[in-house]
Amino acid sequence: MTIQNLIIEKMSPEDWSAVHAIYQQGIDSGNSSFAPHAPASWEEWSKGKLAECRLVARLDDEVVGWAAFSPVSSRAFYRGVVELSIYITARVHGQGVGSALMQEIIQESEQNGLWTIQSLVFPENKASVHLHLKYGFKLLCTHEKLGFMTFGPYAGQWRDVALLERRSRVAGV
Repeated sequence: MTIQNLIIEKMSPEDWSAVHAIYQQGIDSGNSSFAPHAPASWEEWSKGKLAECRLVARLDDEVVGWAAFSPVSSRAFYRGVVELSIYITARVHGQGVGSALMQEIIQESEQNGLWTIQSLVFPENKASVHLHLKYGFKLLCTHEKLGFMTFGPYAGQWRDVALLERRSRVAGV
């Protein structure tokens, strides 16, 4: 099923409150991050993200999802390798928002010369794993007990993390 009236566009600082709320909702689920809280401000969040390839999904002027990249290294030879963050508000899960964002962020990545997209996903987040595989990501490995959860439904547990990667057939070839 897909949502009518969905628009994917560049993220702006004015989108921060919605981006923050969606990010925190994902964190609260226990299946998106080891961090207990989303960054407090746009500036703090923005420091760790590439300036390019920041997208939001809007449904009737409401931000219902977002995607952005973080560099995996500051070293010049890794400039085309990024880590993807993609978050969708729970009320539209399974309705095509993730697919629309994934399609657009992949296109943006290639237009910006990025050749490898990596994602670290909790294996229990089956929808996210499925979304990545659907768009050409490969499961490279599962890091066993990579981090210790200190909050939420998995508090006090070591968590495995799947490493998924997509290599462009356009950029960096």
